[in-house]
Amino acid sequence: MKIVELNEQTKAEVREKFLNRSPKQFGEQEAVVKQIIADVASRGDEALFSYTEKFDHAKLTKETIEVTEEETKEAYAAVDPSLVEVIRKSLVNIRSFHEKQKQNSWITTEEKGILLGQKVTPMEKAGVYVPGGKAAYPSSVLMNIVPAKVAGVDEVIMATPCGRDGKVNPSVLVAAKEAGADRVFKIGGAQAIAALAFGTESVPKVDKIVGPGNIYVALAKKAVFGNVSIDSIAGPSEILVLADETANPRYVAADLLSQAEHDEMASAVLVTTSRSLAEKVNEEIEGFLQVLSRKEIIRKSLEGYGCILVTDSRREAIDAANLFAPEHMEIVMKDAFEVMTKIRNAGAIFLGEYSSEPLGDYFAGPNHVLPTSGTARFFSPLSVEDFVKKSSIIHYSREALEEIHRDIEQFAKCEQLTAHANSIAVRFEEK
Repeated sequence: MKIVELNEQTKAEVREKFLNRSPKQFGEQEAVVKQIIADVASRGDEALFSYTEKFDHAKLTKETIEVTEEETKEAYAAVDPSLVEVIRKSLVNIRSFHEKQKQNSWITTEEKGILLGQKVTPMEKAGVYVPGGKAAYPSSVLMNIVPAKVAGVDEVIMATPCGRDGKVNPSVLVAAKEAGADRVFKIGGAQAIAALAFGTESVPKVDKIVGPGNIYVALAKKAVFGNVSIDSIAGPSEILVLADETANPRYVAADLLSQAEHDEMASAVLVTTSRSLAEKVNEEIEGFLQVLSRKEIIRKSLEGYGCILVTDSRREAIDAANLFAPEHMEIVMKDAFEVMTKIRNAGAIFLGEYSSEPLGDYFAGPNHVLPTSGTARFFSPLSVEDFVKKSSIIHYSREALEEIHRDIEQFAKCEQLTAHANSIAVRFEEK
């Protein structure tokens, strides 16, 4: 990885490259996505089956589009029982963490008959998209379904691509069953997002769509937003490690590579106060690249979006980390907890040399669906709150309203909304 001194110029250059990985201009893909969405919205199942055959080379019908109980049983038979146990252990941690996020409705009462409150209501239907194709992501199944189930969503609908044989990856199916998916459909890509957003003869319309995917899935989610809610438009994965001379360079190198292996646009950045550590980390990276299976992807990721920034002070390192607002941030420094208090922008923060990023991906419990591409400045991880709605509750007695009705009328008249003022005034007309 390239080692550079941190200054205003290098900081700006690296940040620009870091942020520009996200899709900005994809006119050709956007046009394709819009056509697919319009087609599925218009022709329903017919279009859905056609696109599945075109893109996934699988022939589906109304009888085969949804995963059956028999197919789920087959999946359990195909998955190593030890992996099933690992999934169940992970689920315990994920549920426990998300249970702590639950919010309750509340009401306050005041004198003279004033009652104010907030009603928290789960969504009726949530759609979870799980990528397929080159890899299987049972961890994403757990992270997207569990908060919805904890929130109390009535029905969680999962969509994931099938293979040419019309089968869904067994580990993904097992994870879906264990997490509590109510229905699973064998559809992928922009056509799956359209089906969830508008509904077809076979696929129910949902209220919200969550989950990662390729550029076509991301653009489709963006296009249907407003008709349904979405979690976010996810960009390539990223990690930023904050480290000083106390950090273990082998651990730091391994953690940087854990994200670089995702794809060629993934970003791995080390910000350190130690030039010696920077050089040792680079040596360790070269060693790992001799043995890791995805070394070609890793090399391209590091060449395009990897960097080691060396700074003179901890304060400068922290400021740089907050500027990047990374999806994953590891702090491997003296007084890591004290440093953490100065972090304003990060999707997830991992503290200490034994809190490696994959711990959050698979097992610790906090959600691994995180804001990317600098959006941690204003977005948060996927949570139970993403699957509920909040309604305000207002009740005033006549006595309570009488005391303040002229104030409301004056406010309304100030805005020239006389019907608003009248709506209050008629309640106090002289008989």
